[in-house]
Amino acid sequence: MKALIIVDMQNDFLPGGALGVHQGDEVIPIINKLQDLDFDVIIATKDWHPHDHGSFASTHGKKEGEHINLAGIDQILWPAHCVQETSGAELSSLLKKDKIEKVFHKGTDKMIDSYSTFFDNGHRKSTGLDTFLQKKNIKDIYIAGLATDYCVKYSALDALKLGFNTFVIEDACKGVNLQKEDSKKALEEIRNAGAHIIKSKDLLMRSAE
Repeated sequence: MKALIIVDMQNDFLPGGALGVHQGDEVIPIINKLQDLDFDVIIATKDWHPHDHGSFASTHGKKEGEHINLAGIDQILWPAHCVQETSGAELSSLLKKDKIEKVFHKGTDKMIDSYSTFFDNGHRKSTGLDTFLQKKNIKDIYIAGLATDYCVKYSALDALKLGFNTFVIEDACKGVNLQKEDSKKALEEIRNAGAHIIKSKDLLMRSAE
């Protein structure tokens, strides 16, 4: 049994959004095609922050990119993004949604950030995704979305620790790349941890056979 996890394809992470990923919109057509394949479950995730979330520079009167200690964890400060009940937090209108069975929210606790789709950054609280996938008897998960060097990376690492056979679809992801090589390094780290780095064509060609 296999699942497709679509990570944070939200307006604020797309070009023109509060924390827009360069060319992030280019992965949407790829993810839409992937949804037509024979996945047993397709889920999506959303950053879903309170307006005064601790990861926001504005919450602390500091500059974006600065680091603080937030609940005992090093935290880079971001522009306010994906605030609950705002248009920036909604999934892109260009993303197909009819096959998405469930949407999981993360980053809801203002005192800790949550890059991974499974846990907050301190592994103190679960989003419930692990339990959901186990109940569905999912063994293989395929990850796509934003961003390669943050939420995709930490989702893949947690998936491996939880025992899932984990695939990251490289061309269906885009990175923030605060530093030029961040996405490349993230993929290397994920691969070294045991994940499979694949291309969408590998899945699409296999389906066409």
